[in-house]
Amino acid sequence: MIKTTMTHTLLSLTALLLAGCTSSPSGADYDKLTADAMKASFQDRGIATVDRLQQDEANRLCSAADVAGKPLDEKTTKAIEAAALKTIKMPSDGKFLGDWKEGEKIAQSGRGLTWTDKAGDANGGNCYNCHQMDKKEISFGNLGPSLYHYGKLRGVSDPASAAAKPIVDYTWGKLWNSRAYNACSQMPRVGHKGILTEQQIQHVMALLLDPKSPVNQ
Repeated sequence: MIKTTMTHTLLSLTALLLAGCTSSPSGADYDKLTADAMKASFQDRGIATVDRLQQDEANRLCSAADVAGKPLDEKTTKAIEAAALKTIKMPSDGKFLGDWKEGEKIAQSGRGLTWTDKAGDANGGNCYNCHQMDKKEISFGNLGPSLYHYGKLRGVSDPASAAAKPIVDYTWGKLWNSRAYNACSQMPRVGHKGILTEQQIQHVMALLLDPKSPVNQ
């Protein structure tokens, strides 16, 4: 399959070069060839379907900026963040925090969304893949910042207090759709994309903000 795909891509590129003669293929031509090659290289398997290859506008713009080695301009950045902010759904029951013990299980779990999983199965948050969260945990990634003492450093001694509300709201929004605060964030949009349920996000919120959580010890 891969060999056939590469052959098709090379033939398509050759055809473009011959057709152009006096001009090189454009960036759009190369983008289309890449997209076609990607689509031809994958197939639906269980819940892992090829529509995952489709980029939304924010992904497309951020990818292009990354390839160009230049940051997005301020206008585009603000537009992406404003659009993402509108997607954030606050908890339907008004409760932001669940059980931090359940949140720890979700943070530790990297399961879900593979072709062997079933639709409706609970996904993990895989938080430790990018963040340090507990001093006792020796295996964690550093793609994202350390979240150890996340609530403590922000002065959240009582998550239900009015003083804590800005941090609570921000943290919920960051988990729901991280692009609302960082246009090209690489953090999974766990709420917006339906990776975690509302209840699961409440549990992760507790892990980050509950003073009794190991994150804040």
